[in-house]
Amino acid sequence: MHPPSDPRQAEAPLPHPRPRAPEDPRLPPPRPDAGSSGRGPGPSPPPLRVLVAPDSFKGSLTAPEAASAMARGVRRGWPGAAVVALPLADGGEGTAAALVQATGGRWFVRRVTGPLGEPVDARWALLGDGRTAVIEMAAASGLLLVPPDRRRPLEATTFGTGELIRDALDHGCRRLLVAIGGSATTDGGTGMLAALGARFLDAAGAPLPPGGGPLRRLARIDLGGLDPRLAETAIEVACDVDNPLTGPRGAARVYAPQKGATPEQVEILEAGLVRLADVAARTLGRDLRDEPGAGAAGGLGFALLAFLGARLRPGAELVMDAVGFDRHLEWADLVLTGEGRTDAQTLAGKLVARVADRCRARGRPVVVISGAVDPAVEPALRQRGVAALLAATPAPMPPDQAMARAAVHLEAAATTALRLLHLGTRFGPGPRPRGG
Repeated sequence: MHPPSDPRQAEAPLPHPRPRAPEDPRLPPPRPDAGSSGRGPGPSPPPLRVLVAPDSFKGSLTAPEAASAMARGVRRGWPGAAVVALPLADGGEGTAAALVQATGGRWFVRRVTGPLGEPVDARWALLGDGRTAVIEMAAASGLLLVPPDRRRPLEATTFGTGELIRDALDHGCRRLLVAIGGSATTDGGTGMLAALGARFLDAAGAPLPPGGGPLRRLARIDLGGLDPRLAETAIEVACDVDNPLTGPRGAARVYAPQKGATPEQVEILEAGLVRLADVAARTLGRDLRDEPGAGAAGGLGFALLAFLGARLRPGAELVMDAVGFDRHLEWADLVLTGEGRTDAQTLAGKLVARVADRCRARGRPVVVISGAVDPAVEPALRQRGVAALLAATPAPMPPDQAMARAAVHLEAAATTALRLLHLGTRFGPGPRPRGG
């Protein structure tokens, strides 16, 4: 059996069912024909090939930790199985970490401007291809960086996110994947754009102070200093909301209260975003305020769409494509996935449901093992091709105890699932290993 081309990508060296083009080196090469192993007169059955591709288990396990626990359980439950651990994410917390592990990437740390103007140390990821950067706006402009008693929603800025983007450009990146969940801001992305060279001016020609509050005084947008490298950079944005920039479902009225805005401040921020949209439409010759996702992250989605030509995509789909999920799926006989809790929200397009959809489309059985499970969603998941839905927690117990032992429970559940599947293959159809 050949070693994998990137040992950080696989839990074990894995074969591939068919010869692979030489320009796709990220998965292991094909396994030699089983009949040449010298272990008997006939061909030996190939090992079961299992892809473990979970989301994080919020509050207890990161996606890499969950994938490792599942992989250990697979090996215990089906000795000799070949396993690839491919931790995933939905575009929110943990997205960059999952992509770094899957592609053999690395981290860069930079001191940037935090949401309230104070310096923070934030990191961004360079993926294994050497040209794709992953920027999590929450690292520089996130709500968790601001204690509840210090939140100033009219002043919060995305300037630090722009500084991370500029640093990625300085390192030669010309493809950016931007995760925009968890923001502290409602500045319409003007801080990010200012860090990249744009200027937002009042009627006297003076630059506006940071934040969404001053946008009511916006008179002109000067894009003459915008970083020219952005014109040759492809930007994809992980975005799972479809809110417009303004209006009843817009960034200010829906999300600003979660960031500490009072009703009066919400209306100030709404007026600022309306003014931004008006001036941007005049400057750009197109009005994108009602585009789905424009209101994401306090209007950062609008700035990325309107000024940088970004493409907004569901976060889970973006991550799955970035790690080559479909290539791994072609190799696998069986897929295991999971999350902290599988419930009705899962069916609304969360990562586990999207994994199930891709498995069904390619005829691969998938087992979902989550920390907690709402049995009411099982029929819908079965319609999406899920072969089994299991709760990792073995019995009712206090949440803190369940979280503390999450890895142990997940490994045990994966072990049980694989033992049952192994038994099932003796009596009927199951995920039988395919030939090489």
